[in-house]
Amino acid sequence: MAKDDYLKAFKSGKKDYQSRMLRGVKPTLQVLDDIMPEKGTYHEVSLGLVQVPIAQIVGTKTVGRSSSFAGNFMPILYEDTEFASKWINLSESQKDEGIRDPIKAYEYMNKFYVEEGNKRVSVMKYFGAVSIPGNVTRIVPKRTEEKENKIYYEFMDFYQYAPINYIWFSQEGSFAKLVETVGKEPGEVWTEDELLRFSALYTRFTSEYEAKGGNKLKITEGDAFLAFISLHGYDTVDEKTTNELRDLVAKTWEEFELLQEDEDIELKMEPSQEKKTKPLLSKLLLPLSSSKLKVAFIYEKTPGTSAWTYAHELGRQYVEQIFSDELTTVCYENGTEENVNSLIQKAIDSGCRLIFTTTPPFVQASVKAAIANPEVRILNCSLNTSHRYIRTYYSRMHEAKFLMGAIAGAMSENSRLTYIADYPIFGSIANINAFALGAKMINPRAKVYLEWSTRKEVDLDKKIRETGSSCISGRDMVIPEEASRFFGIYHMDGDHPRNLAMPLYHWGKFYEQLLRTILDGTWKYDDTDSTKAINYWWGMSAGVIDVVCSRQLPIGTRRLVDLLKATISSDRFNPFSGVLYSQEGVVQEDPNRSLLPEEIMTMDWLAENVIGSIPTKEELTETAEPVIKQQGVKG
Repeated sequence: MAKDDYLKAFKSGKKDYQSRMLRGVKPTLQVLDDIMPEKGTYHEVSLGLVQVPIAQIVGTKTVGRSSSFAGNFMPILYEDTEFASKWINLSESQKDEGIRDPIKAYEYMNKFYVEEGNKRVSVMKYFGAVSIPGNVTRIVPKRTEEKENKIYYEFMDFYQYAPINYIWFSQEGSFAKLVETVGKEPGEVWTEDELLRFSALYTRFTSEYEAKGGNKLKITEGDAFLAFISLHGYDTVDEKTTNELRDLVAKTWEEFELLQEDEDIELKMEPSQEKKTKPLLSKLLLPLSSSKLKVAFIYEKTPGTSAWTYAHELGRQYVEQIFSDELTTVCYENGTEENVNSLIQKAIDSGCRLIFTTTPPFVQASVKAAIANPEVRILNCSLNTSHRYIRTYYSRMHEAKFLMGAIAGAMSENSRLTYIADYPIFGSIANINAFALGAKMINPRAKVYLEWSTRKEVDLDKKIRETGSSCISGRDMVIPEEASRFFGIYHMDGDHPRNLAMPLYHWGKFYEQLLRTILDGTWKYDDTDSTKAINYWWGMSAGVIDVVCSRQLPIGTRRLVDLLKATISSDRFNPFSGVLYSQEGVVQEDPNRSLLPEEIMTMDWLAENVIGSIPTKEELTETAEPVIKQQGVKG
């Protein structure tokens, strides 16, 4: 009977009312009039008749009926009232023919407040309806710099092309990322079929997510959904059966938990010194039929065509010699975002229990493979990447770049230097700034002209001639198949470069020390906080970064480099210490403070003596897109 429904709803309302009272929060419905912006700071926009998500109806427009309901919209007036009779009649109508009359509501910051139809909303909430038709007026506040306001404006931009009002995010940029992940272009109108497909998948996901306990996490369902489809692929997830989707949600749970953390990366600045016994290896990684650990390295290009891949290949060869009795290695070349999943699976099928994916664009495939194959350890070479199922690693190249800048500053006749960067990603901005600070330390008049090799239609030779730079910082090392001397720091003697110094990635020593943590059992002791991802970010002190100087350098300059190297390695000097200035002004004004590692790795500013800017992805070539998509400093 409808009266029984009212009593059940009343009981639910009273329970919610008391719970809120005990928590010290308002026990009845929110009132829009109480939280509206000041007059003159907002305007109204009619959205017409829309489907209003029941879960996002949180209150009433005016105070009149707010006290008739608990905060969960369940009634709190006794069954012998006129209010209860009307609620019961609506309940009977809902059972017999459904409630079709639209409500009248206001939308503010993606929450809905009812002006007419509060009892209809209460009944629909009681019966578990997903949405209710409503004539909606949107309250649009003025733009501010507050995070919630910025997200709301991003939502309104998104809503113009995809009228979806049931998804919300806690982070800026998420609506744009959602559009990209679904496979739409910015500003492209979604068709009715696309909207229905999205709604069906989102409903399926949220059902499984809530059943697993998602409402207990401190993130929105939208946050979780976006992370889920970004990791596994929108089309792939859409094709999953209910059981497959449920299983995948469960396997991905640690990723959802990680989204709650503000500081979700635990940086390991030095190799672990704690040693354990070796027997743990066989339990962790070795198949019963194998006496050696098999390790795979997956490259984006080939060692002959890429300096980055060449450096990692030298590292692979190094550890194969060091651990010849304990492991074997195999490498897979020419990986792309399209084929990396199959390359990782091929490595797993061949018996590899440890896999290094050596470039940031492979991080999503690495996480997917780790979720599907929990017995396999996978590490990705990237910085500021937070995932619990894999670990990441990177080198503090900015330490070497500071020395390179000091060399360039000492060897430049006209105080003009050119720095050729490749991708504007996390870590590379710190490299540029460290170079500029090193040059300025030796030569206060030094100016660094910043050029990007991946910028569209750039003529680097012409740019260098125009600036008249006498010292140039090019690619970090030579590419085997290119007979070119344009790497490291070089001085132009006419049309010919004279190499002065080169930064060195010693990935062999990096891999050696990582492998020792696995072979001696130290690996698991790095995981001291189960809520954070682990990133190994080692530098000169670990022997994984160095600078090789030419004999053509004056002995005084070489001695200066040795001195700086010793102080950085012993942690007595930080390139980013003292008062720091960007192109926009003071970054740090405390002369006794050094930037924290997290501040260095996430830099998005350029030092005051840098002439140039950080490009957006639209300014870069298509070849840069996979890297920028994963680790770009700017969108």
